[in-house]
Amino acid sequence: NTLFFAVSYTVLNLVLALALSTWLHNLGSWGPFFRVLFFVPVVTPMVSNALVWRLMLTDDGVVNSFLANFGIHGPSWLSDSQLAMGSLIAMSVWQGIGYNIIVLGAGLNGISPNLLEAARIDGAGAWQRFVRVVLPMLSPSLFFCTVMTIIGSFKVFTQPYLLTLGGPGESTNTIVLYLYRNGFSFDKLGYASALAWALFVIVMLITALQFSQQKRLVNYDN
Repeated sequence: NTLFFAVSYTVLNLVLALALSTWLHNLGSWGPFFRVLFFVPVVTPMVSNALVWRLMLTDDGVVNSFLANFGIHGPSWLSDSQLAMGSLIAMSVWQGIGYNIIVLGAGLNGISPNLLEAARIDGAGAWQRFVRVVLPMLSPSLFFCTVMTIIGSFKVFTQPYLLTLGGPGESTNTIVLYLYRNGFSFDKLGYASALAWALFVIVMLITALQFSQQKRLVNYDN
């Protein structure tokens, strides 16, 4: 469950953050205003956000009421084992995407307009300029966002604890929630400590693997 959450959350977060930060970068004077709106959930307490989302995703919540306007009978988002994890991922992306938007936006601001203009004069289209110029220049920011997002995704706890309590069944039970239950509900402090060390080693190895590929993937040339 934790691995599925980490992969899905990281990919969705980074792809959407890159798309939105690019859009906001080209939005002009309205860009900073929308950046603040996207960043608000980041500084809002996770507990508050999770409780609001739990109310929204109930059978008679805002989401199903909206779907009912189109004649669609909404499912039980948090009670269906096929949908519960997706609901957690959606809530987490909404919560955390603003941070990456700010970081990637700063990276975009650091790209010299002269490079893009030179590529345009050379005949590069919008997509070619994005792939050949923007992404390589943005790679340090993307690398930082990837490392931090993956580390944060493996520590997910508040969302499953408040939204689903790890259910239905074990469909949203993550390693940190499992650790918490063993340590503070079942008084298996030794086992919980072992789980914490195992999680630390897993995250450390994944982070070390990312840094081992840093020189190949990241361009620091200005």
